[in-house]
Amino acid sequence: MKIVFIGSVQFSADALAQTIDSCAQVVGVCTLSESKFNSDHFDLHPLAKKNGVPCLHVKDINSTDTLNWIQEKNPDVIFCFGWSRLLKKELLNQAKLGVVGFHPSFLPRNRGRHPLIWALALGLKETASTFFFMDEGADSGDILSQEPVMIDSTDDAGTLYAKVTRIALKQIKEFIPLLQKGTFQRKKQDHSKANYWRKRGIKDGEIDWRMSATSICKLVRALAKPYVGAHFLLGVNEVKVWSASVDTVSVSENIEPGQVMKKENDLITVKCGSDAIVIESYDGVIELKEGDYL
Repeated sequence: MKIVFIGSVQFSADALAQTIDSCAQVVGVCTLSESKFNSDHFDLHPLAKKNGVPCLHVKDINSTDTLNWIQEKNPDVIFCFGWSRLLKKELLNQAKLGVVGFHPSFLPRNRGRHPLIWALALGLKETASTFFFMDEGADSGDILSQEPVMIDSTDDAGTLYAKVTRIALKQIKEFIPLLQKGTFQRKKQDHSKANYWRKRGIKDGEIDWRMSATSICKLVRALAKPYVGAHFLLGVNEVKVWSASVDTVSVSENIEPGQVMKKENDLITVKCGSDAIVIESYDGVIELKEGDYL
């Protein structure tokens, strides 16, 4: 079974390595040399070269040149794992079995953008690792493989990313033989249960001290590395917050949100809409004292 692999993030690299390790015949890789919007961007060219697989750096995955390059490889199936652009019909029809995509949510729920970030920001207790046959819609094709992923209260973007990756690699190892033998099953999605998460912007990552401490900590966890980090402005300077915890001890209701309650070594306690947070890890210089306002 000949596979063309498309991807451009860290997960793509892990999935490509697993695909190759599963004794699948990867005949071509399409990737990006750089990305302005994927903080976990990963150029797959070195990995492809190491394994003797032809690799193409693309700017437009749907361009005639890219389509011709893929067609020359005559793939039985295309894997598209970690690609933020929609594939057009011409590309979806390039392989006999179609294109298998990946989305870390419990499809049909939570289609769309930034699924791990939204899951953490909204405080969900569970998500999933889902592989599906791509169609012209967004995350709407038949499901090939789906496994639940539990979200712990201590998880941040990095630990959840690792959890999902670990489960997804196991799934890849399991469904490649099914695709090779033609014994795989397709499960149609119930579109009536679908919702779509929107693309997040810079404003979505800005801390508003009127939010509850719990909500702010969820936001910090959601945007932790490998993502861009939650932030707030201190004057004209942006401060990135990488970790924080809720402080419910001795929080006066008379203190306004955004006031610094305590600064001890590198730990900064700030009053929120309810309770307070302790900023534990951050980038940037914070020259503050107790009583100052953020």
